[in-house]
Amino acid sequence: MSRMIRTARLTTGALAASLIAFTLSGCAESAKADPKKLTVSTFGFGADRFEETVIKPFEKKTGIDVTLETGANADRLTKLRVNKNDPTVDVVMISDLFAAMGQKQGLFDKVDPKKVPNMAKIYDFAKSQDGYGPAYTYQLLGMLYRTDKVKQPPTLETLWDAKYKGKVAVPDLSTSAGVPFLQAVSATYGSGPKDTDTGFKKLSDLKPNVLKFFNRSTELVSLLDRGEVEMAPGLDLFAVDPAKAGKPIGWVPFDKGRYVAANTAQIVKGAKNKAGAEKFLDYLLSADVQEKAAASFSDKPVNKDAKVPAAITKVSGEAASDPAAAGFTSPDLKYSVEHNDAWVDRFQREVSG
Repeated sequence: MSRMIRTARLTTGALAASLIAFTLSGCAESAKADPKKLTVSTFGFGADRFEETVIKPFEKKTGIDVTLETGANADRLTKLRVNKNDPTVDVVMISDLFAAMGQKQGLFDKVDPKKVPNMAKIYDFAKSQDGYGPAYTYQLLGMLYRTDKVKQPPTLETLWDAKYKGKVAVPDLSTSAGVPFLQAVSATYGSGPKDTDTGFKKLSDLKPNVLKFFNRSTELVSLLDRGEVEMAPGLDLFAVDPAKAGKPIGWVPFDKGRYVAANTAQIVKGAKNKAGAEKFLDYLLSADVQEKAAASFSDKPVNKDAKVPAAITKVSGEAASDPAAAGFTSPDLKYSVEHNDAWVDRFQREVSG
């Protein structure tokens, strides 16, 4: 059968237009269930390779045609919320913090492990304690930096060094690294990760050194690649491709505030093709697919039987296969969700504004 995939890139403007259209067409006919069609929403970074490595083989194996949508966490969660009563997406691949937000808002279904047998083969940290969709990969928070310009591997404290004025990029709270970075600063300079008063004060003091507050990972990679910034807090994933290409970009973990940022696969509540969504999750978690994804676009595997490529270990060290042994922990997501709106407002008011 012929394969048809449409990739809908969700920009803020396009999303706003689609939401207006949805509101004005409340009486439009709902999309009909079709067991041979599946819509998957995922990240923009590496989407082409994800399509080639995961989507096409899944289609060939199952006979299910997949429509792929890409966009930022916040935009895609907003679309899910607006379409809650008539979902247009079956599976959403989204960071752990935004997954926790969606769970609180009733956007996702719990997953039956019997329908997704490969869940039995993943690490415990990748399993949802509340029974929702699992993590299918994870990244490690630390510092990305230009190895040709920053001679000694930087610590978190290096960000405030006056010689890096205008040479630093910082993640917006809407990114996967944003809230973990706030908590890392709070843990380093305050009494712990929940001491965000201290964290916000330190981030406000950092502003003279900041060239850009980035809200997309592609921005971060471009800024480092062009040499516009020399260091940026971020996830180890984004140093792997540059390192493979021989570019002078490295990554090091922080001394304190070592957090794991996981990406999860969630089944949307009311999905038109729930059975297909379960098949997709099981396929995504298989050792073979996890290894291929790691080799193609550097998603670290959570399946215990999957091997971590040497290119990832070269950047991230042993933490790439055993983050707990390297001192990495998962942030308190429920606490983060509870305070997220206030943090976003405060970040815009005191830090990025």
